Amino acid sequence: MSLIGKAALAMWWDMSDSHRSEFEHWHTHEHFPERLGIPGFRRVTRWRSADGGEGIFVMYELDDYQVLASPAYVARLNAPTPWSQRLMPHHRNMVRSQCRVLESCGINPAQNALTIRLSPASGQDHALRAAIGRIARHIPFEPGLAGLHLLRHETPPVPATEEQKIRGNADRTADWVLIACGYEAGALRALSERELSSESLLEMGAAPGAERGFYQLSCSATPVDVADAPAFTAAR
Repeated sequence: MSLIGKAALAMWWDMSDSHRSEFEHWHTHEHFPERLGIPGFRRVTRWRSADGGEGIFVMYELDDYQVLASPAYVARLNAPTPWSQRLMPHHRNMVRSQCRVLESCGINPAQNALTIRLSPASGQDHALRAAIGRIARHIPFEPGLAGLHLLRHETPPVPATEEQKIRGNADRTADWVLIACGYEAGALRALSERELSSESLLEMGAAPGAERGFYQLSCSATPVDVADAPAFTAAR
């Protein structure tokens, strides 16, 4: 696997321009170090909407699925910092999926990302996974492309957290998550229009209604990168 670990947390939300600057400061300089200080968190990457809109896509790569219900992680979810409490109400239209990694080939992250939120049609789980797996194995060798990763959401046995309550307990989930990465935006758009088009996904066994978006890399870090980060929380 090219993703670090066997699990991932994938999230999408909208952030208005009026809060974007503070959000990126908080997310990079407080939230990244906080989350990457939790055992099992291996890498975090943030992308922003490629069309200049309000969309944000974030993925945390994790050692294994059990990290999502670990005492250390749940403790952080139930004790958001003052800065987090101020900004989290502005995370609009949150989609938050706690996932196992099903397929992962090639590179992550890359400058450009395509995400597709989808579900298998009834009885088509194995067929859809196998078809995506075949595509994933050649994506890393295509011009302009770098990697393809497939995740599947499972809800861990954790009660609603303080962070979820701040967001009004309105978080949605994506059933399956497909992430394609590339160094040329045009190559990703071609992939979206051909092998991963809505019609192609239906033929592979996906249910109708897949949602897709294009994003550009904003920031990425591992625990080593933020080991010496200053304690911004105390100043907030």
